[in-house]
Amino acid sequence: MTILLLSLFLFLFLGVPIAYSLGLSALCYFVVHEPGLMVVMPQRLMAGMDSYALIALPLFIFMGQLMNASGITRRLIDYCMLLVGHFRGGLGLVNVSSSMLFGGISGSSASDTASIGSILIPEMKRRGYPEDFAAGLTVASSTMGMIIPPSIPMVLFAVTAQQSVGTLFLGGVIPGLMVGVFQIVFTLWISAKKNYPKEDAEFELRKLLVETGRSAYILLLPVFVVGAVVFGVATATESAGLGVFYAIVIGCFLTRRLTRAEFIKALRQSILTSAKIMIIIAFSKLFIWILAYERLPDGLAELVKGFDLSFFWLMLLMIVIILLAGTFIDVSPAILLLTPIFLPMVIEVGAPHLTHYEVDDPASILFGVVLVVGLAVGACTPPVGNCLNVCSVISGLGIGTIFRGALPFLAANVLTLVMIVLFPSLVLWLPKILMD
Repeated sequence: MTILLLSLFLFLFLGVPIAYSLGLSALCYFVVHEPGLMVVMPQRLMAGMDSYALIALPLFIFMGQLMNASGITRRLIDYCMLLVGHFRGGLGLVNVSSSMLFGGISGSSASDTASIGSILIPEMKRRGYPEDFAAGLTVASSTMGMIIPPSIPMVLFAVTAQQSVGTLFLGGVIPGLMVGVFQIVFTLWISAKKNYPKEDAEFELRKLLVETGRSAYILLLPVFVVGAVVFGVATATESAGLGVFYAIVIGCFLTRRLTRAEFIKALRQSILTSAKIMIIIAFSKLFIWILAYERLPDGLAELVKGFDLSFFWLMLLMIVIILLAGTFIDVSPAILLLTPIFLPMVIEVGAPHLTHYEVDDPASILFGVVLVVGLAVGACTPPVGNCLNVCSVISGLGIGTIFRGALPFLAANVLTLVMIVLFPSLVLWLPKILMD
């Protein structure tokens, strides 16, 4: 284990991409410690990617890319302007509420940052908002993209932990909305304190109802995709396929913005993103197999059990570890690495504590949501933060400046994490009601 872990940290320190760092550290382990098991490497690499459920990942990614190409971002922003634009700091509130809606469509925080940030950051700067506020709020609000279903990281956790995708989707609904509500409150408070401008958008119920009707085909997409999984109409993979078909119909016949060139561009980007994730999955599965072979998860579970921690304090410890790990490991490899290590001890301590929620494996569902919400913060923290880098390209600001602007709003994610640990029903109530 010393060889495995030290070589991993060495490769990461040298700047080797995380996927290849995992593979090279596994190779060092086999060469030095278990050369007789070298034949396992190609088997585990292929087995790691050989999963029907994983087909949902590229399909959800493709769905989000198609919706981007269909020009729905501007429609959602205009819709949110009707809702909240008349308050002080209206464009900031539009930023958060658009991310809340767009997160339920794209399933990706990076897509959220790129789509909404490219429109709202320049507009907020033109209207007199500080650059770091505009960019930081965009980055922080984009974290809802990986929490509110459909969520690509939730699918990845479900495959890794062998849990129901539908249950995890439902578990992320209330925490995702809580992040948005807390960020709206923080935006209102900061805007009032610094006298940020209101927008020339009076609230009219009739106009809002008309616009809701016009945008219903967009707003109902998350309900359509998630509902198909929750109510047993389709598996997660089939639902993702239906979502792609739905996105094509919207782009070709409703918004009429999905040209052949845009379709090919979305397909190409989806293939590149999916390939990157699949390479990480393959090498992560090999690394995880070694951890299981060395019985590291079992040993950690026994160690934690010996400390006699309550479930609440164990989950707080998990939150600290997740937040620290998210600063230097991207979301996908972090899910693949942390799940098999920490999930057994969470189940060991939490299973008796959560039995009354009447949900299949409630400790796993709660841990999955905590893991995704915590890693969403990591996507916005230097040095690795993917959303920070995307926003830096859009805004022209350094990642340090953007991170300082995002800090007050990332507190919403941390507050949500503490709340769902204190009150697990915030995660488990919807699965209990609807999955029955």
